[in-house]
Amino acid sequence: MPLSGVEAGKRVYIVAVIAGQGLQGRLAAMGLVPGVPVDVIVNSTHGPFIVAVKGSRVILGQGMAGRIIVV
Repeated sequence: MPLSGVEAGKRVYIVAVIAGQGLQGRLAAMGLVPGVPVDVIVNSTHGPFIVAVKGSRVILGQGMAGRIIVV
């Protein structure tokens, strides 16, 4: 399922990033790579999408979150 479909308060693991090399590189620089656990802090459908990864909070757009596949 895409990360954008995960409710706030849930922990998931990244299994893939379906994006071009540019976006994959930007997400990797933020620590969003396959195998990493991600805690969803805020998921509002029209506002920011905030996750905690490797001890940091990261704000993503809904489009970016939709390209990250998690379980």
